[in-house]
Amino acid sequence: MEYRTIEYEVADGVATLTLNRPEKMNAFTGQMCRELLDVLDRVDEDDEVRALIVTGAGRAFCAGADLGGGGGSFDNARGENPDTLESHRDGGGLVTLRLYDCKKPVIAAINGAAVGVGITMTLAMDIRIGVPGSKVGFVFARRGIVPEAASSWFLTRAVGIQKATEWAFTGRIFPSEEALDAGLFSRLVPPEQLLPTARAIASEIAENTAPVSVALTRQMFWKMLGASSPHEAHRLDSKAVFWTGRQPDAYEGVTSFLEKRAPRFSMKPSRDMPPFYPWWKT
Repeated sequence: MEYRTIEYEVADGVATLTLNRPEKMNAFTGQMCRELLDVLDRVDEDDEVRALIVTGAGRAFCAGADLGGGGGSFDNARGENPDTLESHRDGGGLVTLRLYDCKKPVIAAINGAAVGVGITMTLAMDIRIGVPGSKVGFVFARRGIVPEAASSWFLTRAVGIQKATEWAFTGRIFPSEEALDAGLFSRLVPPEQLLPTARAIASEIAENTAPVSVALTRQMFWKMLGASSPHEAHRLDSKAVFWTGRQPDAYEGVTSFLEKRAPRFSMKPSRDMPPFYPWWKT
């Protein structure tokens, strides 16, 4: 696919995806949605990619949906290919659900304003790093619609229902410092340190960890957010530890530790996942 709204590059095991409509503050469009989905497929298929960083070009991360359609910007029942109540699937949700099933860690380097889908698309990313003084907002009620991108599932788990409802009911814009205090962001760093910080975390993953182990751990953590009890997690942990303990990467991980050298992990997420993966789809 030819990318018109994003840029994508890979270096030293780390992929960087840049939302690239700076003249529109990287506003989200249907084209951007399709390109994001294509990149996430590429990331999962490419064993050279160990982690993904998502950031924005210019002064914003993403200012939300492109409202160039005027008052009917959210009316998906009009146009050449109208949706119905049953057929419509919101674009932000397609992105977060694809992220939810991604095998690779995803780090959001939020370089500026993140509003509407500009913040909800990050809720299925693993680590969110921001800059001081930037703007965040779940503004849907002020536009006459509701939060999308499966935020009713992701946001309440990220910050708790009390903070999630306050932000969603008021639709107010708030500073990144409040997002940090609520646990939505993991840290704030000066703008010039944002990408170096994200790359340092991604490189730590790429250089020191077993790819299949990370892929499994990511899915175990995300999927267990909906578990009814720790017993369900224990059953899954037991399967995963039993299976990984018999694989070449476990032997290499222990041997390299005892020999005081860097590990040389050989297993690949594209081909070496356990037979019970993806367990949540069976």
